Amino acid sequence: MLNEGKVDMVVRTKICGMARAEDLRRAEELGVWAVGFVFAPSKRQVTPEQAARLGRALGPFVSRVGVFVNAPPAEVLQTVRTARLSAVQLHGEEPPEWAEEVAARVPVIKAVRLSGPADPAWLDYPASALLVDGAVPGSGKPYDPAWLEPLWRHPRLIVAGGLTPERLPELFAYGCPYAVDVSSGVEEAPGRKSAELMAAFLRAASSCG
Repeated sequence: MLNEGKVDMVVRTKICGMARAEDLRRAEELGVWAVGFVFAPSKRQVTPEQAARLGRALGPFVSRVGVFVNAPPAEVLQTVRTARLSAVQLHGEEPPEWAEEVAARVPVIKAVRLSGPADPAWLDYPASALLVDGAVPGSGKPYDPAWLEPLWRHPRLIVAGGLTPERLPELFAYGCPYAVDVSSGVEEAPGRKSAELMAAFLRAASSCG
């Protein structure tokens, strides 16, 4: 369903796969709402100790989100303490009871991977927000925004997967999500963000309508 009746809605932004303090400082200057540290195996992976050091580059009003894949709740919560995270993103096949255990301590974002029309059952997962990524997270490969239709009624829908400044208008033609999440779409290389692309992405995401 194409976007109807939503005018000038602010769409929050999260830039994921952060690995350099200078990128964090620039993202904050540009007005980013949240940054992501990847703790799962990835070209952008950091340790909890590295994330803690990097987080010191930020002020108190930028959320620090940790990305995990099938990590047990005890491991997630230990990393939350070490890295001083504001929220966690569960990006694997975590059962609902794991999310509920973690959510007793810190807000949870559940990520799902989209390779066709979205499953409405995802709306029932016990999390503060639902993030929809592409079939291969971090690859920069986009998907058809029409596949998101069953999920637009979620109050905190976060859209990721192949986003770039140029692709945001196509997404916004279908709806205004709670937030958008980008990693490879603003990079010069894995873990190395481009100040120019981050600025362009924040400008493109500044409103939806």
